[in-house]
Amino acid sequence: MIYLLWASGLAFFLAWNLGANDVANAMGTSVGSKALSLRQALIIAGVLEFTGAVVFGKQVVTTLARGVVDTQAFTDEPQLLSLGMITVLITCGLWLQLATWQGWPVATSHATVGALAGFSLAALGTSAMQWSTLGLISLSWVLTPVISGAIAALVYRLIQQSILHSADPLRQFQEWVPWLSTGLISIFGVIVLPQLIHPVCVFLQRTGHWHFPEQDLAIAVGGGAVLTLTVWGWHRLDNLASPQDLAHPQVAVEHQLALFQVCSACFVAFAHGSNDVGNAIAPLVVIVAIHATQTIPAAGAAIPLWIMVLGGVGIVSGLAVAGKRVMTTVGENIIPLQPSSGFCAELAAATTILLASHWGFPVSTTHALVGGVVGIGLSQSGSALQFGTLRQIMAAWGLTLPICISLGALIFSGLRIFAG
Repeated sequence: MIYLLWASGLAFFLAWNLGANDVANAMGTSVGSKALSLRQALIIAGVLEFTGAVVFGKQVVTTLARGVVDTQAFTDEPQLLSLGMITVLITCGLWLQLATWQGWPVATSHATVGALAGFSLAALGTSAMQWSTLGLISLSWVLTPVISGAIAALVYRLIQQSILHSADPLRQFQEWVPWLSTGLISIFGVIVLPQLIHPVCVFLQRTGHWHFPEQDLAIAVGGGAVLTLTVWGWHRLDNLASPQDLAHPQVAVEHQLALFQVCSACFVAFAHGSNDVGNAIAPLVVIVAIHATQTIPAAGAAIPLWIMVLGGVGIVSGLAVAGKRVMTTVGENIIPLQPSSGFCAELAAATTILLASHWGFPVSTTHALVGGVVGIGLSQSGSALQFGTLRQIMAAWGLTLPICISLGALIFSGLRIFAG
């Protein structure tokens, strides 16, 4: 029992730091552009991250090893794998806490991969490693920010030339609302909707009330969302042309784009909670299962609700207490952001993640968001970019994998000696 309490405490520690770092950088663009205040961002992210983590954060055991380690190699020694999961919790928690103290937005998924690789090397040697996966992750460090930056710069230039710098920004924005709405829902809907739709379809199929592919329901829900957001946008524009707005049309358009950015921030928070909670609780799921059955859990094994709640509470707590530093780095210390540029950065990050998922690349929300912000800065001639901040961020990215591999191997070796 004491062992499980200790493991649960370490999982909460990791979830806390995941919230303070990963969630914070995902909301940083909205805070930096002033689309949301810090308090509003904390409330929105807290509710949606917790909901995504607890309700939809399933199948974490399936994605735990991410192809880096063959967990079945530990079939004869399940307690060794349990010790390795303790190592992952300690290693990732320590690295994320250090990064958060410094205000560095780092990739939690890469820290997890490094910790997995480190303890596996110490436990079974190089034969347990999937080196091709590590190579793919390293390649993603370069491709993810570059692709996201290119997309962000392209969309930002399009909005600038078509709306903000036009002769009549208000009228142009009115014409662009349906297209912006469609783009917003199409990109984020493909990421978020499957997580919402799957449990609904399973329920309807079990009760015999649904016999159509899930894609049909996705199209129906997505179409309804596009229509709803479009109508909402047109309604907001009805009161747009006040005397003050006519005197400052670009400011009025930025104000309206802030609403789009808030929507995108909500999608980011929900998707992050449902997808990345596994980085914090998957090791605990394995530990609990091994403790109960003395065997390695199969992929798709049932996850106790209390573990999901633990992860959700940890993420929200870390974001609320310690998330301000990373939010400030991403939202203010790279370039000054407006709602238009912040929206473009979030849209580019989501597009990059969607494309990478389709191609099977392991990517990071952190890398995509920072790349989007940098891309916008470069499209503005680069004069506003804070290169000192960028150097620190890139150094933290480059150090994540080797530090977590080394730390994972060292901690595992120490725990093995202590336990043995």
